[in-house]
Amino acid sequence: MTSIGTGYDLSVQTYSPDGRIFQVEYANKAVENSGTVVALRCKDGVVFGVEKLISSQLLEPGTNRRVGAADYHIGFASAGLLADVRALAGRARQESEAYKQNFQTEIPVRVLAERVANYTQVFTLYGAVRPFGCTMMIGGIDLNGPQLYMVEPSGVVYGYYGIAAGKATAAAKTEIEKLKLSEMTARQAIFEVAKIIYRVHDEVKDKLFELELAWVCQDSGNRFQVVPKDLFDQAEAAAKQALEDDDMQE
Repeated sequence: MTSIGTGYDLSVQTYSPDGRIFQVEYANKAVENSGTVVALRCKDGVVFGVEKLISSQLLEPGTNRRVGAADYHIGFASAGLLADVRALAGRARQESEAYKQNFQTEIPVRVLAERVANYTQVFTLYGAVRPFGCTMMIGGIDLNGPQLYMVEPSGVVYGYYGIAAGKATAAAKTEIEKLKLSEMTARQAIFEVAKIIYRVHDEVKDKLFELELAWVCQDSGNRFQVVPKDLFDQAEAAAKQALEDDDMQE
């Protein structure tokens, strides 16, 4: 039995005859149409990189960031609809604050990821709402060391050593699999993330983009920070040089 026909995608409550929820699949499509996002878990921290696509040259650089802090020790990066990203980020911050008020300690990364996933999953149950059209990579450092998770629009959450989402997910994952993350420091990973973003960027379809880099590591005092400008400039220059070297070899 096929799901081709009308009616099965009108509500998130409706299963197709072969067990699919089309609105969740449409939410995944919104993620796939977004710029590429990469996150790496290293031996001393977590690094985030975002290919933020620019729709107009009139936009001010640095606005509408896709990386941010969920707590002092936890950061996130997201692919998908930006308005949904902001809403989910606000929920993550509320969960972090509530946990701190109740237990007088910082929330573990795994607990926050699971709470955000539970909240996301609720929006796949009721006809009056729609699923979030974004994925959220949540990473930080707690008593268990560096941790990295990704919450999907369906509410599924997995732990990762390295993950990618967005337009060039497959190509980015191929590059990530070549890295020895267990031996890599966050400072080294910043350069690798920048190289991956530049390598997978499609200059034909999306000419303009802004690179965003952030980390939670020993160099940042185990706190979420946007990568310092001097290190950012070095990483971006190295990425552009690596891209030119790849083009010359071809």
